[in-house]
Formats: sequence, C-alpha cells, structure tokens
Amino acid sequence: MRAETEHYSQNMKDQIWVIGGYGQVGQMICQHLALAFPGKVWAAGTRWERAEQFSRETGGAVKPLQLDITKPVDSGMLRNVKLVIMCVDQHDTRFVESCAKAGTDYIDISAKADFMTQVEHLHSTLHSSGSTAILSVGLSPGVTNLLVREAIVHLDQIQEADITVMLGLGDKHGKAAVEWTVDQMSTTYDVMREGEFVPVQSLSGGKYIDFGDGLGRRMAYLFPFSDQQAVARTLHIPNVSTRLCLDSRWITRLLSISRRMGLLKLLRLRRIRQAAVNALVWIPGGEPMFAVKVDVTGWKNGHCTRVEQRIVGNKEAVVTAEVAAAVAKKVYATPQQPGVYHVEQCFTLHDLQDELAEKIEVITKII
Repeated sequence: MRAETEHYSQNMKDQIWVIGGYGQVGQMICQHLALAFPGKVWAAGTRWERAEQFSRETGGAVKPLQLDITKPVDSGMLRNVKLVIMCVDQHDTRFVESCAKAGTDYIDISAKADFMTQVEHLHSTLHSSGSTAILSVGLSPGVTNLLVREAIVHLDQIQEADITVMLGLGDKHGKAAVEWTVDQMSTTYDVMREGEFVPVQSLSGGKYIDFGDGLGRRMAYLFPFSDQQAVARTLHIPNVSTRLCLDSRWITRLLSISRRMGLLKLLRLRRIRQAAVNALVWIPGGEPMFAVKVDVTGWKNGHCTRVEQRIVGNKEAVVTAEVAAAVAKKVYATPQQPGVYHVEQCFTLHDLQDELAEKIEVITKII
C-alpha cells in the first residue's frame, strides 16, 4: 500500500477511503465529501499515478492512496478509517470482512445482485463488530429502492412493483458502468414472482411504460439491476421486476431483437464484447438524461390502487455520486444500526434530499 506520509501519522479513526476514487463517479464522491470533511478523504485504487494526479487536481483536498483490494487487506491497515465507499466491483467479500474486523463502516454503489447477497450473509459479523454496511446506493439501485419504499406508504397491502429505468445515450457513463451493462445483456437472473424467485432472461419481458409528458410510452425490457431482488426481500413485495430502455426507441428494440436471435451470446467473445462497449461509449446522438418510473399496485381501503412515482433528470453518474455522498455524510456523522442493510432499510428519500446539490423532484400519482 502506498500513500502520503501523513496517512501514517493520524491516530484518530476519522478517514474516508473511496475505492475507485479517481474514476468518474468516485471523483465526484471524493469532491463532495472533501468539502464536508476537509483532509479526511482518500482516493484509493491500484494506479498510484491516477490517484496522485487527481489529488493534485483537487489542490490536495483529496489525498492519494494506492490499494489493491483483489489482494488481502489486513484489518490493521484500516485502523484509522471510519468509512469506506466502494465504487468498483468485487468477486468476494474479503475486503468487506476486513472492514468489519476493523470496525469500519462500508457503503457500496455497485449493482451486482450476487455480490450483495454474499455481503448480506455477513450481517451477524458486522453486527458483532459494531460496523454498518449499506448497499444499493446510487440511482438504480438506490433512488429506485427509495421510490418503492415511498410508494408503498400509500397502500395497505402490496401486490406488485414495476421499476423502469431509462438511460440517455448522450450521457457519458464511466467505462466500468458500460462494461457492466454489456455483460448483463445476455444473462439469466432471478426475479420475485408470487413470493418466489424464478429465472428470467435479460432483455426479455417487454412492457410499455408511460414516462409521462415529453417522454411518453416506451417499450422496456427486463434487466438485472439488483434493486428488484433487494426490495422484494426488504419490503416484502411478492412480485418485483426492473426494466431498462434507452432514450432511443430503435436501439432499445434492436437489443431485444438481438437477444431473441441469439446474437447477444456473441458478447461472450472478447473482441465482440469490446466492440459493443466502444459502441455504447461513442455512439452519437441521444440526450444526457435519465428517467425512472416506479409503478406499485396493491390495495387501499379494500380498493385496487396503483401508485406511480416518476423522476426525470440529467447525468445519471452525477446523481449516483450525490446520493452516495449524501448517504456517506449521514453514516459518517451519525452512528447507524450495526449490520448489513440496503439503503431503503435505513433512509427515506426525504432524509437525503437536504444533502443533494439539487433536490430530486418526484411526481406522484395515485390511481
């Protein structure tokens, strides 16, 4: 591990490490937190030069740290670290376990459902250590989870939740986010149906979703965002699905057709996968926007009722970073219940609004 010498001179447990802190979202999280907690934030990753360059760009407000979490990280290295924010994907929970042993709180912005399940199994470990892990932090998962929580308040009994995310092709996403999206296009994953998880295929199950004025009705397809598995368990909803569409109707349709023809299986070939990643990064047109629609159905006073929640905004990565920073400020400033939780188990959207640069405007309709 490589860091500036002052890292070793501090004895208080007050540092914040942002793993992947020099990436697109990580940089924004670091900058937000450095304003709130000057001198406490470290941008960590495997590439020292990138971390050091970013530190210089912030005028030293964010400190550089070289750290490879794919290798064992002794809990002693975390003795001065109060909070870790994870912005990169992991394949096992060794680093989370090190955080637990060190009594370090942990926030994760990733969207891998299988990894989150692994972390959930560490609940008793983190509870015993007095540390807290909060998962599903960002837009989807994250804001989507909070919208579902807000919607069910209006119902006596919940039957189904449909979550739909629209991403703008003009929005420039980080390479890791694009790679994750491409890798999910040909997968099979589980969704909750009548209280049991059943397998479905990514980009199947097309459904028209009404995004309201301006955006209108869009065909969206099932996609393995982890929010659908999380809220099914945490909010006890018997039927939950998350769908994806792009702001380009024809490209959304093309992806679905490619799935039905079996062409997306070719993404398992390295060159074709890389070509697809490059195409999504550099494709012309589209808007730097996103939209989220949550439709929750159930019963209120004996009547079948639907609650619709809708938000539209610009730059999904910015919202992800702001939500992550807002959660981090809450966790850093106020001790949370120890253990492993998803964001909707600890916070409401209202709890986070004051920490956001721009409030998320939610349009609610009850039918």
